[in-house]
Amino acid sequence: MGADHPTGAPRLRWPLTAVLVTGPSMSPTLRHGDAVLVRPGDRAVRPGDVVVAVFRSRPDLLVVKRAVRAQDGGWWLRGDNDLVTDDSRAYGVADVRGRVVARYWPRPARVRPRRI
Repeated sequence: MGADHPTGAPRLRWPLTAVLVTGPSMSPTLRHGDAVLVRPGDRAVRPGDVVVAVFRSRPDLLVVKRAVRAQDGGWWLRGDNDLVTDDSRAYGVADVRGRVVARYWPRPARVRPRRI
């Protein structure tokens, strides 16, 4: 494992990886139990994109959040549900592992960026 991939953190494979959403932090965009497709890598990430990432302070936890801004060589992330604060407000900067491109179950749809 390289320095860009903390030990124990889940690794995404090319070209697409399936990820199951747990918890309410991305509601209403994504809900608990939604299955999404993720394109690995952080080169195409822009503010407003929904991403899969690991917080530097919690490298064992894979999260689905919205990218807000690039910061300290990583990304500041927020959930779409403002009532849940398990995002960069609690854990700081995160390293993006991939960008969510679509929800394939239970309601197939593209996951589009949102202006922040």
